[in-house]
Amino acid sequence: MKPHTLSAFDRDLEAIRLSVLTMGGQVETAILDASRALETRDQDLAAQVVEGDKRIDKAEEEINAQVVRLLALRQPQADDLRSAVAVMKMTGDMERLGDYAKNMAKRVPVLVAAPMIEGAAGALRRQARLVGQMLKDMLDAFARGDAALARDVISRDIEVDDMTNALFREFITHMMEDPRNITPCLHYVFIAKNIERMGDLVTHGAEHVIFASEGKPTEAREKGHSTATIEAPKE
Repeated sequence: MKPHTLSAFDRDLEAIRLSVLTMGGQVETAILDASRALETRDQDLAAQVVEGDKRIDKAEEEINAQVVRLLALRQPQADDLRSAVAVMKMTGDMERLGDYAKNMAKRVPVLVAAPMIEGAAGALRRQARLVGQMLKDMLDAFARGDAALARDVISRDIEVDDMTNALFREFITHMMEDPRNITPCLHYVFIAKNIERMGDLVTHGAEHVIFASEGKPTEAREKGHSTATIEAPKE
């Protein structure tokens, strides 16, 4: 009877892993599509991202239900219990990533109607691509139980922070140069901050991978300079 129970548990856990990876792929697509819609001013693509967030929300609900069922029926111990708990935390973070991508997409119609800030949307897309690659690697680390790759993902978050700081300075400059730039630049500031937050959420996911693999919390990580310390450019 025992081998059958272990086999059933392994099948259940593998099904959950596949669900997490599928959800992660949906979130990665949402981030990249939202940033592409922003750069190309594609309102149809932006609308698709907003609508697609419902699938991400549903995926989180289904994965949580799978994990609860696993905990109730299989009563996992030690490593397997950590993996189950890590999954629930990761899916919560990924659902928030989807929300940030949706919020980015929702700003596209407003920015289409506003004065164009040369290079702003392209810079934000590059920032989003970095986060998207971090997410992809975090999911790979989760699939393989690769703590080293998860730590590499964490180390890259400082680049996202530094990009946010540079963008804030650029947007402040545009606002000082022409009051008509204030409205679009404020939207870009919010988007940049949201992408920075996406990087933090992906980092949290990588920390969950390490905890599931090693059974201990990760060490404190280095962060970029806070945007709260940014000063307006001097004339």
